[in-house]
Amino acid sequence: MAKTSILDKEAAHFGGMADDWWDPKGKSAMLHKLNPVRLGYVRDQVDQHFHCDECSFRPLEDKSALDVGCGAGLLAEPLARLGAKVTGVDAAAEVIEVAKAHAKAAGLDITYSAGGVENIEGAHDLVTAMEVVEHVADPAAFVADLEARVAPGGLLIMSTPNKTAWSRLLTITLAEGFGRIPRGTHDFEQFLPPEELSALIEAAGMKVIDTRGIAVSPLQGFHLSEDTRLNYLLTAVKA
Repeated sequence: MAKTSILDKEAAHFGGMADDWWDPKGKSAMLHKLNPVRLGYVRDQVDQHFHCDECSFRPLEDKSALDVGCGAGLLAEPLARLGAKVTGVDAAAEVIEVAKAHAKAAGLDITYSAGGVENIEGAHDLVTAMEVVEHVADPAAFVADLEARVAPGGLLIMSTPNKTAWSRLLTITLAEGFGRIPRGTHDFEQFLPPEELSALIEAAGMKVIDTRGIAVSPLQGFHLSEDTRLNYLLTAVKA
């Protein structure tokens, strides 16, 4: 049986958030606020890497995408609308059931499965893993599994909280402390700084080509920034 990086307690935690995943004011409200920033970054990286028409509504036409830790489809559904043949995988079976129902209601053809990335076959032009690596048992093995599912010439895009005092204050002390994120969602000791995640990706055989911060302010909300102290996105290419 394939070794997995899934932590049962993490799968159970996120499975417990399934019932209101698509409610922008529910337990996943923070993900709803993050998603437009992540999607905008993904679109920009896709356009640059695959030399897409920036005005095209479907830049991922004829390309495949794998969203690892997809939840109930917040990113997978927009990727499908951008033209990709999308596969989504998540450790929590409960959110996968919600994802399937939501995609069907939206008329989107997305392949969803419950389990770990190691259960997914084939290589994909785009692999995404947003806010996932900080929840796995073995980050190095997880990154290697991601790399193995990126097609030659493909892209890997990840996001995760940085391991800084600022990130701990905003993400755990304030966001979890005041109920903006369910308590117990994050473990600061599992956070990875950009240089550490980059090293894992390079060790897996990919080249990191971009790192961008996600910052937050009262006027702008979440937005892309050169400031990586809170959270960051990272893009790597496979030769």
